[in-house]
Amino acid sequence: MVQITLPDGSKREFPGPVTVAEVAASIGTGLAKAALAGKIGDRVVDTSHVITADSPLSIVTAKDADGLEVIRHSTAHLLAYAVKELFPEAQVTIGPVIENGFFYDFSYKRPFTPEDLSAIEKKMTELAARDEPVVRRVLPRDEAVAYFKSMGEHYKAEIIASIPANEDVSLYREGKFEDLCRGPHVPSTGKLKHFKLMKVAGAYWRGDHRNEMLQRVYGTAWATKDELQQYLMMLEEAEKRDHRKLGRELDLFHIDDHAPGLVFWHPKGWTLWQDVEQYMRRVYRDNGYQEVKGPQIIDKTLWEKTGHWDKYRENMFTTESEKREYALKPMNCPGHILIFKQGIKSYRDLPLRYGEFGQCHRNEPSGGLHGIMRVRGFTQDDGHIFCTEDQILDECVAYTTLLQKVYKDFGFKNIIYKIATRPAQRIGSDEVWDKAEHALMESLRRSGCEFEISPGEGAFYGPKIEYTLKDAIGRQWQCGTIQVDFSMPERLDAEYVGEDGARHRPVMLHRAIVGSLERFIGILIEEHAGALPTWLAPVQVAVLNITDGQADYCREIAEKLRKSLPNQELRVITDMRNEKITYKIREHSMQKLPYILVAGDKEKAAGAVAVRARGNRDLGVMSLDAFVQIIAQDIAHKSVD
Repeated sequence: MVQITLPDGSKREFPGPVTVAEVAASIGTGLAKAALAGKIGDRVVDTSHVITADSPLSIVTAKDADGLEVIRHSTAHLLAYAVKELFPEAQVTIGPVIENGFFYDFSYKRPFTPEDLSAIEKKMTELAARDEPVVRRVLPRDEAVAYFKSMGEHYKAEIIASIPANEDVSLYREGKFEDLCRGPHVPSTGKLKHFKLMKVAGAYWRGDHRNEMLQRVYGTAWATKDELQQYLMMLEEAEKRDHRKLGRELDLFHIDDHAPGLVFWHPKGWTLWQDVEQYMRRVYRDNGYQEVKGPQIIDKTLWEKTGHWDKYRENMFTTESEKREYALKPMNCPGHILIFKQGIKSYRDLPLRYGEFGQCHRNEPSGGLHGIMRVRGFTQDDGHIFCTEDQILDECVAYTTLLQKVYKDFGFKNIIYKIATRPAQRIGSDEVWDKAEHALMESLRRSGCEFEISPGEGAFYGPKIEYTLKDAIGRQWQCGTIQVDFSMPERLDAEYVGEDGARHRPVMLHRAIVGSLERFIGILIEEHAGALPTWLAPVQVAVLNITDGQADYCREIAEKLRKSLPNQELRVITDMRNEKITYKIREHSMQKLPYILVAGDKEKAAGAVAVRARGNRDLGVMSLDAFVQIIAQDIAHKSVD
């Protein structure tokens, strides 16, 4: 007898070994039809998998996250099947699941065209409609190598040859196509209904530029037609919001081949940068941080002490002078400890909070660079809090409250909270880890935040909270973090004098709210689709004349506006070109300016302006004082359109 325990706790008995599909059928025909796989403990298996001993089992359907994974994995194989049908000489290599979809790499004599992509997708639909069974078999490694070599699939043979000789490998067949895979897969191709091929890109075999350039076909797959359509609509919206496109259109920045992975900020973009930096500087000042500044280049011996040289060397830019080797700093933490160590610190000095807009450099692979979102040179709103163990909780509570306010001011309302707990390889006692993890969890509870646990994903020196933003179109961006570090103060010999007169190690809390300013500005641009809130807009007001007769009046208005607010200068431009007013309004609207003021003879005679707000909203004719009240309130409240 084999006893199966279902998720609701009920049990089913079978006279002998039983497949997942048979268990599903015993529960009901609806579930049998919907079954894509089974889950035994943490292991997802095919519906054809035979259960020979008492086991817990849940039936995986398209409604489950595991089911979606199986659909995407199987659709990658369907893609390879279709390519081999249309282009028999193409060689298949690898085809994993990725976020929101999958890809498959192919070796072929010519580049795939957009027409090829359409034909491949059409063939995939045809093959899926055949509803061919997907069947697994197992071969010894050497036999599998010979099998794929006989078919001319040399890449597959090379992959299998790298597997230990005493291991068997599993293959999955659908129709005339068979592929190496650990599985699991859907029971038949008919389960694959909602997919789309997205693009073709180049990819080196095994990620090595010395190898052949393969063709990587990307696709997406979903459980339902609605989910697929929603995803495609999100991609369309994301394309409109792409910070690289908007950066060009709004004249904010550019990336140049003369400095790959580094940003050239234009005047308007640098104005935006300064707004973000100065806002964060006020956050430092108002919350007990002392701003510091460390050097860019530090001797490698410091990085050896911290452990970065061994673990991060390939990502560090180095230089040499007078037979000493240096590294451009990839992070600011060690420098802050060196500042902390200057002079004797007392327990009365703690918590001691340092903040720095520290410029860092990391040698990111060129293929991973992405506009200003992923760069080689970036500036962090980096802060480090030196405190006692007893102060961790209060500092974390205060930090979360502060972070929430900052994100709200920038227009983000949805935050996802995750706590990454102790990894298997770590330093420090369990007692210390217990205390640190408890402090992080309790700090979020006190802040009224629901949170997820990411088991084992903490750093080797301590746990952390990760703060992830959810933007206007549902994408997630992990920005803020606070990490508890017992290691670096120990490695760099940081101490304070305790109340007992003895020397003690401080706890170091690494924290960043926006993280990389470059990346955060890219997120801001995409969140607001370039239509930045008035307080952040590089140009806040444009003043336009209708004819030359109002030119002097418009210049006077602009000058008054610039000086109309007590604590800041409004960013105002004038447009006196001899163009039709409709043309000028349209052009400045395309630049997503918060306000456009227009003056003709009537407005000039009345000492007024016609006000247009972003989004083609006509606010009517009003006095300059009335407009100043509107924009002042807009800026003060950090309003979002």
